[in-house]
Formats: sequence, structure tokens, C-alpha cells
Amino acid sequence: MHKYVPNTFIFLDQYNNQIFENKNNNIGVIYRNYKDREREKKLIKIAKACKKSGYQLFVSNDIKLALKVKANGIYVPSFNKTKNFSNLEKKNISIIGSAHNQKEIQKKISQNCSAIFLSPVFNVEKAKKFLGLYKFNYLSHTNKIDILALGGISESNIRQLKLLSIKGFGGISLFKKKPAFLKAGFYKCY
Repeated sequence: MHKYVPNTFIFLDQYNNQIFENKNNNIGVIYRNYKDREREKKLIKIAKACKKSGYQLFVSNDIKLALKVKANGIYVPSFNKTKNFSNLEKKNISIIGSAHNQKEIQKKISQNCSAIFLSPVFNVEKAKKFLGLYKFNYLSHTNKIDILALGGISESNIRQLKLLSIKGFGGISLFKKKPAFLKAGFYKCY
């Protein structure tokens, strides 16, 4: 049995008070910070803000830390191909992951993920290739799991998400540059 998964996700590596000003509670926050020595301290601050705002919190690739801050779930990045997370549902922890192709989608399904970010849907600077609308929809329709769009989503292309077969989307730079989601009607874009 999988818990409810939000349809909008914000990837954070540090606290940002503007993120928590939105009154929409259908938001998930994914804390993804692997190198910072102060990561636990930062995560505690984010966890408190998530609880106050009614946002779901997911911790990337660290089960112990997720349990310590009483996160709603964990996020399993595409590079994590070894761990099996099937025992976490007994602890009421949701599992979501990310993938870039069919092979990685199957791995995330075997890791018991309830939803998968498929990326990059649009062009991003750090990737040589992106899926595009057709290949993204093909992979989304081929797999019987909730698919979320990620990668290259901006204010200029967010309306194209309506063309995708998705449960929702996640953003990294979209929410770092300026809090577009604070604008009225942002969620009506897709």
C-alpha cells in the first residue's frame, strides 16, 4: 500500500523561506544535499517548515536521516541501483525515485518506488540528451507506475506539461531562480 504522493515537488539543498510561503499543501519537498557537513541541521529546519506548511518531506538517499526527522518518505536517485527499500512501507515511509530510461524505471519499480521522476524531459545544460515529449510519453504509457516530469522545466515551457501523461512534476532551477509557484495561477499551467 502506497501513501499519497503530491503532484508538485521542489528539490532543495538548503532552506529557502520563500518556498514555504505558498498556501498550496499538495507540495513535496525533496532534500538533496550530499556534501554539506551541516546537512542534518539544515534538514531539521526544513522538516519543521514542511510540517508547519503541510508539505510532505522526502530525504534523498539517506534512510536513517529520513527516519530521524520523521520524513514522509525517501527519494532514491537514479544512481542508486543497489539498495532494496521494500521494508520501509512497514514504517509508513513512501519511496519515490528517478530514472532516465526504461532500464532505470524497471530498477526503481523493483526498489518498490510508488512514483518515479523521469528526466530530463526538456533540454538542460548538464545533459547531452533529453527525452522530449514523445519519448517521455512513450515511457510513461509503457510503465504502470505514477510518472513525474523533471528536468529543464521553466516558466517558458511549463504549459507543455499538459501534453504529457504525468501525475505531476518536480523542479530544481525553476524554484531556485524565482518562486514562480507563488504567482496566482501557477498550478493551472499544467
